[in-house]
Amino acid sequence: MNITIIGTGYVGLVTGTCLADLGNHVFCLDIDPAKIEMLKRGEVPIYEPGLAELVQANIAAERLVFSTDVAAAVAHGDVQFIAVGTPADEDGSADLHYVLEAARNIGRHMTGFKVVVDKSTVPVGTSDKVAAVIREALAARGMDEQRFAVVSNPEFLKEGAAVDDFMRPDRIVLGVGEDDAGQEALSVMRKLYAPFNRNHERMRVMDLRSAEFTKYAANAMLATRISFMNELANLADRVGADIELVRQGIGSDPRIGYNFLYAGTGYGGSCFPKDVQALTHTAQEQGQRLRVLEAVEAVNDEQKQVLLEKIFQRFGRDLTGRRLALWGLSFKPNTDDMREAPSRVLIGALLRAGARVVAHDPVAVTEARRVLALDFADAPQLLAGIHYASNPLQALEGADALVIVTEWKAYKSPQLDRLKALMKTPLIFDGRNLYEPWNMRAAGVEYVGIGRRA
Repeated sequence: MNITIIGTGYVGLVTGTCLADLGNHVFCLDIDPAKIEMLKRGEVPIYEPGLAELVQANIAAERLVFSTDVAAAVAHGDVQFIAVGTPADEDGSADLHYVLEAARNIGRHMTGFKVVVDKSTVPVGTSDKVAAVIREALAARGMDEQRFAVVSNPEFLKEGAAVDDFMRPDRIVLGVGEDDAGQEALSVMRKLYAPFNRNHERMRVMDLRSAEFTKYAANAMLATRISFMNELANLADRVGADIELVRQGIGSDPRIGYNFLYAGTGYGGSCFPKDVQALTHTAQEQGQRLRVLEAVEAVNDEQKQVLLEKIFQRFGRDLTGRRLALWGLSFKPNTDDMREAPSRVLIGALLRAGARVVAHDPVAVTEARRVLALDFADAPQLLAGIHYASNPLQALEGADALVIVTEWKAYKSPQLDRLKALMKTPLIFDGRNLYEPWNMRAAGVEYVGIGRRA
């Protein structure tokens, strides 16, 4: 099939590349000429395991092309995926400017039946707005009778495992209209996704608004589990329980399960914070409060301070002269994404308290330099207090403590003898509970986790 992807961000690039790898001819559109030239060379602007190799292979096979030509993009694809950003507005609502502009361009240039797929995460009712914008653009051209259908097809990709998630989906949610155009679009989408249904049916077909709601509901549920567990971990610290043992105890209940029950420094990234806010805002527009989600967000904001408070309890609030090693900058492993990363909150507070920070991350250092420069725009001189190590051990040299923020695999089996020899004080503040407290104690390392019994 001929597919157009509008937007070459995280979702668009993964979607387009994977669909090309299945044999489709994919045209990826973006308004950023520099990004398009980079992609044409097979260079990927984000870190996602396996993605660069797929991009290069499908460019070579002439199934994947990149361009800034809007008219050519609309002409190419029978299916037009809108995969542009929906950043949070000041009031927490999703900014649909880019989505509606993409829809407007489709209406300006389309000449035959098009299936317009909302792949971006959008509020309930966006499909109606997309359809209205397309009709308006068609009417301006005197083409009121032109046929099209809008489909909601939310993505469920985990950063760090996006290629595998796309190629082996646990479900494919499709929201379609009940009219003839909607049913024709459903037939097209069934053909497109047929390779994923050979083992068993993965498609969940529903109305448009339910499909839009499903995406927000899924992320809100996962964020709720994280904040719930973080609150329990903080209570475990007070009552002397071990949250890891509690996690195992409740996770073994099949009604609960183990996923997203790990205590830590709070969630970040591009999805959970934005989607929780957007769903809360949608409820407010309808005259309803989602009090559970309001608490989820508040707990998460507070959780990003928990590790900092543990450091202050140990050293005092004036950290002048203290050298702290920090492992992990990205909001989660296997990505360089620094959006809403807990490390940004922690580093900001440590530098303002006078500490010197030596940080390591396997892939996110370049992005960290960029976003921290923005974070410290009001006090750029403080950035002199952060340095970046080329390997984890280098960060430990002369450190008063090691602070772990991201659970990269490279940090899970540390050489404790080397650690003790390099550090000024063998002390670990573990924001991801990577280690067992008794193992650290037996090795002569002072260990402070999140809800872990010492």
